[in-house]
Amino acid sequence: MARRTAEPPALPGLAEAAAPAPAEETPHYHGHRERLRARFAQAGAEALADYELLELTLFRSIPRRDVKPLAKALIQRFGSFAEVVSAEPARLIEVEGVSAGVAADLKLVEAAGRRLARGAIAARPLLSSWGALIEYLRATMAFSGREEFRVLFLDRRNHLIADEVQGRGTVDHTPVYPREVARRALELASTAIILAHNHPSGDPTPSKADIRMTREIVSVLDPLGIVVHDHVILGRDGHASLKGLKLF
Repeated sequence: MARRTAEPPALPGLAEAAAPAPAEETPHYHGHRERLRARFAQAGAEALADYELLELTLFRSIPRRDVKPLAKALIQRFGSFAEVVSAEPARLIEVEGVSAGVAADLKLVEAAGRRLARGAIAARPLLSSWGALIEYLRATMAFSGREEFRVLFLDRRNHLIADEVQGRGTVDHTPVYPREVARRALELASTAIILAHNHPSGDPTPSKADIRMTREIVSVLDPLGIVVHDHVILGRDGHASLKGLKLF
């Protein structure tokens, strides 16, 4: 009679180790990211809602998380894509999920937009590129949370010499000194200027103070032979031209 060889006892955990590991489940948002990227590539930004364009921006900042809830929270807090990227970093960080790094990436998008808009007006006569100028001013200051006053100094061909912020203020007031505007225009040998400031309230309607200040600047520059072409007020809801409204 043949003798049976006893099988060695199984070592603890050996069977478990030999079993194949379950495949790691792909996060649900991966497919969403690819679909959103494909829509952007095929149809462009105009086919996307503001929160979707913001999602695309956040994909690189936050690679391993579903960012749709964060994008919607930011739009709800600030109002639009433009207002999100224009918001102060300190206010962005108040939103749960926005780190200092994410805020910096959003401000980079804002800076890139401003640089692109400025490139459209840099080498062209501004009076014949009015649409590009308005787009530049909107990108630069329309969505800021504080009032900002800037002067665009022009040469004899109405080309841009310099674009300078003359003052930043509160949500509804910026101190402006006409003689400082005149001094700087003379330093730059500028023969004409365009004034611009924003209304954080969103309504670009000129106030009595806006009209008075514009007339003061005109009265100081006129004897120097420096022309004020216009004073443009920017707001989220559009823009107003004091020249077009015949207010000076």
